[in-house]
Amino acid sequence: MQARPDADPDPDADAAGDDPAVLRSVAERVAREAAEHLRSLPPPRSSADGDGGGDVRGAVRTKSSPTDVVTAADEAVEALVRTRLGELRPGEHVLGEEDGGDAARARWVVDPIDGTVNYLYGLPAYAVSVAAVRDGVSLAGVVVDPVSGRTWSAARGAGATLDGRPLGVTVETDLAQSLVATGFSYRAQRRARQARMAAGMLPRVRDLRRGGSSALDACAVATGWLDGYVEHGLNWYDWAASALIAAEAGAVVRVPGPPGAAPPDDGLGADAVLVAAPGIAAALAALVREHGAAEV
Repeated sequence: MQARPDADPDPDADAAGDDPAVLRSVAERVAREAAEHLRSLPPPRSSADGDGGGDVRGAVRTKSSPTDVVTAADEAVEALVRTRLGELRPGEHVLGEEDGGDAARARWVVDPIDGTVNYLYGLPAYAVSVAAVRDGVSLAGVVVDPVSGRTWSAARGAGATLDGRPLGVTVETDLAQSLVATGFSYRAQRRARQARMAAGMLPRVRDLRRGGSSALDACAVATGWLDGYVEHGLNWYDWAASALIAAEAGAVVRVPGPPGAAPPDDGLGADAVLVAAPGIAAALAALVREHGAAEV
């Protein structure tokens, strides 16, 4: 498996204004401002008297299925990110989850709220994700947890940090003693296939976790809070920042590539994301293959 976010960029990148350290600084600034803005917005489930637990039916719209939701906050945060990037990096194209964009022209890849369902329900596990890319390669990535204020950050070739502290993955080598995260599709039929894969994995690992935010799961591997993470059905904006953070922390990272790229032919499924400590990466990949990853 190859960590695609760590692929070699064009040698003329710096001449084109692609200094990863500069891009990282911009991404940190914008992601933190976006997280602060999100904290200032009213919760989507708030009732009329300000208490939690209100009716959500008028607070969201849906996308691919009735459970795939978008809140007004998703749209407001992405709008802020686009505005700030336009001010700080004028003329550079932004691809975002809510307002889309041209993947071939993308310099910035943005997920305004990764873990929107958690946000909708008030579960404190969601994140703002901002990545700077060139030709589909992540050069800098930042993930901010708006609830805790934690900031994960990486620049290509410069390592990864959490709130400025260097990160490193676990040294676990026994899959049976490994804590692994996964996630599930918004579509019922695919979710059933993913559940079968997870059921096959569960007796062979320490335990499985389902956090609900891909970005936070990958960052948890980078931080050593998880040994591995695997999920199907993610989009570029879900992993553009967090996969780089994990790779720079020493994880083995397998991603599908940006839109239009040919996925690896490794039996994991075209849209699989796998992030793992090096000591268990091969065993984890073999385990999910054994339990139907290619058919998920």
